[in-house]
Amino acid sequence: MNWAFTSSGNVTETCAVGLLRGMLEIPSSSYQERALADYLAEAMADLGFRAHIDTVGNVIGVIERGDGPTLMLLGHLDTVPGQIPVRSEDGRLYGRGAVDAKGPLAAMICAAASAADFPGRIVVIGVVEEETPKSRGAMAIRATHDRPDALIVGEPSGWSSVVIGYKGKLDMRYTVTCPATHPSNPEPKASELAVESWNALVDLLGPDAGHDAFAKPGATLVQLNADLTSATVDLSVRTPPGFDVEGLVSGLRERLPAGRLEVLNSVEACRADRSNPAVRALVSGIRRVHAQPRLVVKTATSDMNTLAEVWDIPMATYGPGDSRLDHADTEHIVLSDFLRGIDVLSTAISELADMPVRPDDQVTDALPEGSLR
Repeated sequence: MNWAFTSSGNVTETCAVGLLRGMLEIPSSSYQERALADYLAEAMADLGFRAHIDTVGNVIGVIERGDGPTLMLLGHLDTVPGQIPVRSEDGRLYGRGAVDAKGPLAAMICAAASAADFPGRIVVIGVVEEETPKSRGAMAIRATHDRPDALIVGEPSGWSSVVIGYKGKLDMRYTVTCPATHPSNPEPKASELAVESWNALVDLLGPDAGHDAFAKPGATLVQLNADLTSATVDLSVRTPPGFDVEGLVSGLRERLPAGRLEVLNSVEACRADRSNPAVRALVSGIRRVHAQPRLVVKTATSDMNTLAEVWDIPMATYGPGDSRLDHADTEHIVLSDFLRGIDVLSTAISELADMPVRPDDQVTDALPEGSLR
């Protein structure tokens, strides 16, 4: 792969778009990210990174230019299943992951490669399995890496917006078996108990619950497999800051007369201070491109939640792309927005060059990989 830089030391627009297109042409649904990781390890090495793939499959590129601060830029490699033919049309680049989240990750790689004057260490990471309940890639990073001085997570915020908060997430599975019986028997059937588990959850959350507000919990019936004798139900709740997860699980168990309710995963909501250096740097970058920045909170969850649980550092989420196209069959990124995103990140990296370096003894203990979050 031949890379070219502009006279100012930035990755050229042609090469930036080529990098993203190459990423889109490599399928990388969850648990199948290795081919994309190999591609990015080679691409980052060509761009001047020291690159490798860790034991769980994360691709990590490091550019080190001195004893200054450490900035981590972290996006994810995996996508939801389903392929979209990669094509350029009317200034848009189509493909699975164009916005969620290969576009943001490609923008981070290009901006970091262009940051010739950053006086410290830039670590760019593409993690695996973000689209799965356990976020194994981010869990491994927080368990094995020293805490950076600042973190930017790559997700589609829209090139002129910065995400400062995400709801938390509680994933549960209810399983129940019942003796075989005639459908007319008045005894509860497994299928009926499965439906009751969903009704009980909705009742516990109350009439105001929904996915339309950051401050309210919202439930989703993810999957239901049931017949008269056996049933499995996957339930998911997006939780606001301060939500009593243990109380909800306890209350739901009390409502279920039979079967087993298992907590598969739990991660807390997070909300960054809008004045922290990472947010301010991104806001500065957006203004530099002559736009009015917006600070937003999301009702979904990202790897920012996972890392915020153990790293008390300046952080924010940013990336070009319209998040309304996440997982959609029409997923695409507007190429001019992608290039603006690189410019915003380049300015943000420059702004963060002067942030203070945290003492080594402030590294936070992390939970072991695979622990319940």
